[in-house]
Amino acid sequence: MTWFAIALLAVGVLAGATATVVGFGIGSLLTPLLAVEVGIGPAVAAVVLPHVVATGLRFWRFRADVDVSVLRRFGLVSAAGGLAGALLYARLGSSVLALALGGLLLLTSVAGLTGWVTRWHPRGAGVWLLGLTSGFFGGIAGNQGGIRSGALLAFALTPRGLIATATATGLLVDLARMPIYFWRAGSELWTIPHLPQLICVATVGVVVGTVAGERILFNLNLERFRRVVAALVGVLGLWLIVRVYGVYL
Repeated sequence: MTWFAIALLAVGVLAGATATVVGFGIGSLLTPLLAVEVGIGPAVAAVVLPHVVATGLRFWRFRADVDVSVLRRFGLVSAAGGLAGALLYARLGSSVLALALGGLLLLTSVAGLTGWVTRWHPRGAGVWLLGLTSGFFGGIAGNQGGIRSGALLAFALTPRGLIATATATGLLVDLARMPIYFWRAGSELWTIPHLPQLICVATVGVVVGTVAGERILFNLNLERFRRVVAALVGVLGLWLIVRVYGVYL
């Protein structure tokens, strides 16, 4: 196993555990790392495979805690946004998208840390807009999880309920965007040397991390959980912005 594969396995474990605790992290951590080796386009498409495996496993283990009402109002619209974003992901400037996503994540983080998001109870068009936005960015860049988890803080869900509902929504987004990704990049994916093996390594890592992360989730109280989610959303947003500006320095 090469050093890159070892690093991919380690990051996969971390990403799977993070996603189990806060509802996102697999696409955010694996995509930029894999892009170093294969480029951003193939990386976005390739990460969908370990993402859907880990998300499916997490959904099965937390299925009893899914808030069906929130999933119906928020998750289905998010899946539609994911499909729209997937259709556009190869056509839009990645730097502009990363800056826009980073800004949205920072705003979401501030709202969560100040407690504003927990005092706002979205209804009607507000729920639809949150779902559509998170799914759309997920379709474009594979990084919808931060916005989705931050948005779901407004629904006063328990930690297990938030993770379960975020996971079910993420699974819907994955199922909506996977055919588009493979249609656009499928032939290229299998011609890149060692990419199928790297996908398998990443998948093993996220599955191990998904199971390991449950122990951490069970020990978080509600307020601490919300702050952890909000803080990590902000870190992700700041990292995206710094990465874009770093390209031009």
